[in-house]
Amino acid sequence: MVSSDTTVSDEIMIRRAKTRYHWPEVQLNFWLLIMIVGTATILGIFANFMAVQTQLQVGTPWYFPYWVTVAAITLVFILTMLWLINQRQLLPGIVMMGSFICFVLWMVGLVVISLQLWGPSGSVNGDCNIYVISEQSKGASIETLAWLEQRSICQCWTAVWAFQLVGCIFLLWMMIMAYQVYTGQ
Repeated sequence: MVSSDTTVSDEIMIRRAKTRYHWPEVQLNFWLLIMIVGTATILGIFANFMAVQTQLQVGTPWYFPYWVTVAAITLVFILTMLWLINQRQLLPGIVMMGSFICFVLWMVGLVVISLQLWGPSGSVNGDCNIYVISEQSKGASIETLAWLEQRSICQCWTAVWAFQLVGCIFLLWMMIMAYQVYTGQ
């Protein structure tokens, strides 16, 4: 006689409810575009400033490599966001945390650059007004070329400050938008 054992197995099915978050596409794309442009500009300008300092064989202020690092971290964060968007797994918590970390880093850098640009004595803007803007040079000469380079450096400082200010505002905006997506507003 053949005995047969019948085993009844109880299957437990666990269903995980996936929460889908609706991100406003136009706002998110606009945010990504402006942050990529601003971050890449800041990265490029400070990398150039560091190269100039090295070429001149003078010390590099700490905030030049600081901004290169912060801009690189921000680009990694943005690229991670793009990858998560592509995977349809962009979570508001990740965006809020990353935006907050970047916001703090950007705010510290903005304060330092503001002090350097408009500080009480020996500010970049003051030096630019005295030695560059008021001393215009024209004609095909080495002096004109030097003046144009100095003017370009002064304009880079102003552009960097403006992009940093916009970046701080946009990072704050992203934290608010991520919270609204989380709450379903």
